[in-house]
Amino acid sequence: MIIGYTTGVYDLFHVGHLNLMKNAKGMCDKLIVGVTIDELVSYKGKKALIPFEDRIEIVRSCKYVDAAVPQYDMDKLTACKKLGAQILFVGDDWYGTEKWKKYEEEFKKEGIRIVYFPYTQGTSSTAIRNALTAVRKDDLKDVK
Repeated sequence: MIIGYTTGVYDLFHVGHLNLMKNAKGMCDKLIVGVTIDELVSYKGKKALIPFEDRIEIVRSCKYVDAAVPQYDMDKLTACKKLGAQILFVGDDWYGTEKWKKYEEEFKKEGIRIVYFPYTQGTSSTAIRNALTAVRKDDLKDVK
């Protein structure tokens, strides 16, 4: 059985998240998805709009996901080893960076492959958040 793992915040779940999970599930028998806890999101200098409990339930409910687990830290290698994952799935926006070249070497030593999927153009939680902020500002103008 091939076990795959991917991880993310999954705030404002969108089609890019769905595409990643769908593509990942097509390459493994069991897909485990780590969902970043609120405290770790804060550590990264951000704030999730959707609480962790809701985000993990949304991810868990996706038909491509076999299990959703909390992501307590950024150590993806330890998570893969603990879960028995042979493949780590990530977006290709990380491909070729020094950090991920180093990760590839570390993961390879453990027999874990990293697969990069194309980033879904035109959608991201940040873009959605910015659009919502702009709409709210426009709404406030109409109130005055």
